[in-house]
Amino acid sequence: EGAELATGGTRRGIVVSTLAEARFFAAGGFDDILYAFPVPRWRLAECSALAQRLQEFQVLLDSPQGLEMLLQNPLPGGKRWLVWLKLDCGNGRGRIRPSDPEALALARAIAQGSPELVTLVGVYAHCGNTYGCRDIPAIQAIARDTTAAVLEFVTA
Repeated sequence: EGAELATGGTRRGIVVSTLAEARFFAAGGFDDILYAFPVPRWRLAECSALAQRLQEFQVLLDSPQGLEMLLQNPLPGGKRWLVWLKLDCGNGRGRIRPSDPEALALARAIAQGSPELVTLVGVYAHCGNTYGCRDIPAIQAIARDTTAAVLEFVTA
């Protein structure tokens, strides 16, 4: 019910952190889901099944190895992997920081490599480093820093 309210009844544009959540929402009629965890090889088959079943099942990438894995495992039926590049903006839960030269190279590889197999949807950053904040100004400072880092990266 909460997801229904949060999406204004569209049942689109939700973010999940587990594939169990993705399956739950898919069974409830949601057809635009972002799995906000870089796809591990051992979860690839489950992600593929969801990507084939839903109108849009989106995943995160944070390494060239992740991109290669998706390219080596194309989706059937003209579907393509919809990918967000995950950037680590200070919480230590990603492999690549926006200031790393490899980040821009990876973004270009996703966007320009094989768009018929893997399509770059956007850039994703999780402000998990706010979890230890004690007040709203501290949370706002992290949000500002993260936003600035992502915008600088996207502009580059």
